[in-house]
Amino acid sequence: MTRFDQIEHASLTDVGVRRSHNQDSHAIQLARDDEQWHERGHLFLVADGMGAHAVGEKASEQAAGLIPHTYHKYVHQGPQAALRKAFMEANASIHACGQQNREFAGMGTTTTALLIRPEGAWIGHVGDSRAYRIRDGLIEQLSYDHSWVWEYARLKRIDPSEVQDIPANVIHRCLGPEPLVQVDIEGPHPLKSGDIFLLCSDGLSGLVSDHEMGAIASVLPPAEACRLLIDLANLRGGPDNITVVLVRVGGPSAESNGVAAIKKRRRRPLWSVLPWWPFALLAGTLLAVLAIVLQFNQWPATAGFTFILGSAAIMAGLAGLIMHYRRERQRISIEEEPSEPRIHRQTTCRIEQPLLDRLIRAVTTLHQFALEKHWAPDWKTYEEHATAAEQLTQQGGDVAAVFREYCRALMPLTRALHKQRNKEESFQPVWDKTQ
Repeated sequence: MTRFDQIEHASLTDVGVRRSHNQDSHAIQLARDDEQWHERGHLFLVADGMGAHAVGEKASEQAAGLIPHTYHKYVHQGPQAALRKAFMEANASIHACGQQNREFAGMGTTTTALLIRPEGAWIGHVGDSRAYRIRDGLIEQLSYDHSWVWEYARLKRIDPSEVQDIPANVIHRCLGPEPLVQVDIEGPHPLKSGDIFLLCSDGLSGLVSDHEMGAIASVLPPAEACRLLIDLANLRGGPDNITVVLVRVGGPSAESNGVAAIKKRRRRPLWSVLPWWPFALLAGTLLAVLAIVLQFNQWPATAGFTFILGSAAIMAGLAGLIMHYRRERQRISIEEEPSEPRIHRQTTCRIEQPLLDRLIRAVTTLHQFALEKHWAPDWKTYEEHATAAEQLTQQGGDVAAVFREYCRALMPLTRALHKQRNKEESFQPVWDKTQ
C-alpha cells in the first residue's frame, strides 16, 4: 500500500510569451504523516482565471486558497462530499466578490483538483483545465472539458479533435459567474506504483499534445518534466499562461488494496460513531416510567426529581433527533450520486521513432539558431546530453533512453531562447505537434 511519503511531485507556472500577467494559480496540500494520509490524503490543484486585468488572477487565487482549506474542514464527511463542498463554497465566494465590485463583474476560474488517498485518486473539476493519468504507455484524460467543442463532440459522438469551426477555448462552466455551479467529482481511480498524474491549464494542453506530455512525463523526473513542458509551450508561441503539476506514485500497487487501506485507518471511538440521541430518548422514557412507579408507591419527592430528569433527557433526545434530521437533509441536498471513475479519452504515449525524430529535429534547429544568434546557453550541459544520446543511438540503446537524453539536451537551448526573445517577437515552432 502506498505511504504518504511515497509520492513525488513538482509544479511550475509561467506567464507565457504573450501575456503580461499570470492569471493561473496552483496549490498543493500534503499529508505530513500516515495518520493525515489516511484521514485526508494529498491534494493538488490548478486554476486558470478569466477576466480583464487582475480579475482572473484574483479568482484563481481564491480557488487555490479556499478549496484546500474547505476540503480539510469537511474531510470527515468523506472525499466526495468534502471536495464538492470545497468547490461550491469557493464558487460562492468568487461570485460574491464579483457581485460586490463592478470591476470584478464576471470574474471566474477553471479549477481541477487531484486528491490522492489510500483508496485511490479522486478528481474534482470545473472548466477546461485538465487531469491526466499516465500508465503503461497510455495517457488517460480523467477530466471532461466543459467547453463547447467537447459538448458538440459528445452530441455528435465524435472525438473533440475532429470538431472544426468552434473556438477551442470557449467554456460553458467555471467557478464564479453564477451563484451555483455543477461540479464533476469522480473517483476513486485505482492507484498503481509508477502511476503519473498530470494537472495543467489549457496554456499547456492547447499547444503540447497528449502524446508528447505523456512521453516527457514518463522519462523525466517531475521537476525536469514540468520545466520542459512549459518550455515547449513557450517554444510554440506561448500565447497563454502555463501551469503544470506532476505527481508520481511510488510504493507497492494500491490497485487492489483500497478496501484494506480504509480498514487500516485509525479507529474512531465508539461514542463518536453511535448517535447519542436515541439513548437520551430511551433513558428519558425509562426515567418517566420510574417516576410514575415512585409516585404510585408514595415517593412523591423522588418521583418529581426523577420526572424532571426524564423530561430533560427526552427534550435533549428530541433536539438531537432534529439536528440529525437537518444534517441528513443537508447532506442529501449537497451530495449527488457517486460518479464512477471514467477515462474520457486515452492516447498512446509510447516513445517511438517518429516522436524521437521530431525531437532530434527540434534540438538540431534550436542548436543552429543559438549559434547564428550568438546565444549563450549552458553549452556544457547541452554537449553532455547530446553526446550521450548519440552514443546510445550508435549502441542501439533503448529509444526511451535516447529520448530522455535529447530532452535534457533541448532544455539549455529553450532556456536560452526564453531569455533572448521579447514579448513581441514571433517565433516559428520547431517541434511539430503530433497529429
